Amino acid sequence: MALAFGAYSAFAISDAFSKLLDGSLDPFEVAFFGGVFGFLVLPFIRKSNESYLDIVRPKLRGMWLLRAVCVFVATAASVEAFMLLSMPEALSITFLMPLFVTILSVVLLKEKVTFWAWLAVALGFAGVLIVLRPGMRPLNLGHLCALLAACANAGSVIAYRIASKETVRLSLFGSSLMGALVGNGLLMLAHATWPSSTKIWFYLFGYGSLAALGQLCMMLATARAPANRVALPQYSQMAWGVALSYFLFKQPLDRWTFVGIAVLTASGMLNWIRQRIRYEKMAMKERLERLKARKVAKGNLKAAKQSALSTR
Repeated sequence: MALAFGAYSAFAISDAFSKLLDGSLDPFEVAFFGGVFGFLVLPFIRKSNESYLDIVRPKLRGMWLLRAVCVFVATAASVEAFMLLSMPEALSITFLMPLFVTILSVVLLKEKVTFWAWLAVALGFAGVLIVLRPGMRPLNLGHLCALLAACANAGSVIAYRIASKETVRLSLFGSSLMGALVGNGLLMLAHATWPSSTKIWFYLFGYGSLAALGQLCMMLATARAPANRVALPQYSQMAWGVALSYFLFKQPLDRWTFVGIAVLTASGMLNWIRQRIRYEKMAMKERLERLKARKVAKGNLKAAKQSALSTR
């Protein structure tokens, strides 16, 4: 959970850097350079017995390709969404990701999801509708891109979970970089321009390095917890989004957007409380089972000693 919180914090700040690049570069070019700067993370995760060629020679090729495609779609769509929308509005749509993760984890991973988990997801969906208010305000390409990014990110979480048995971390992480690099690199060719200032390069570096750090934390988190649980801390992104939108981009929230965000936050808190109670019950059950096993073992040992004494 701590790794997931770190991942979503990195994603939020990375999104802010991409929004700062609005009007300077093509969205696909921003996503491409994000992949380039993401390679700076590789030396920190490479083990001594791993080769950098392992990035493109995974054991589970199908999952590698699926992650690459998902990350490519997510990066391209999210950059466009954050350029066209305010951060809270774009984030509120991407918060549909836990809904998609929950559905996919049930269908593909056969994970058990309780009524309370579905209730929290439904509450989050209601919060998104309050923020967007479809029918009362026009929707544009940015909203569609944010929805596409949510779907792609959910697919990425599921792919990481399925591929958690991948023994080479460079292979697991490399797909996130190669997907963004190759896919966005091809799409940017028609409109590519060289970054013209140091400020733009700094924004690109912040976007790419933090996005890669977030992917690394997400990879480590999904290897340690169920996919539907790793998706929960995504709601912490909204706090970052609101703060950055208000202080950095000078975009205050209207009343209904604030209400929708409050509903989204309540959804995340409900899920967090439910998970905490669940895992505390599981831990208590395991302790009781261990105590019971120790008592049985002591009883058997005592009976064995008495039996041995009686036969002398």
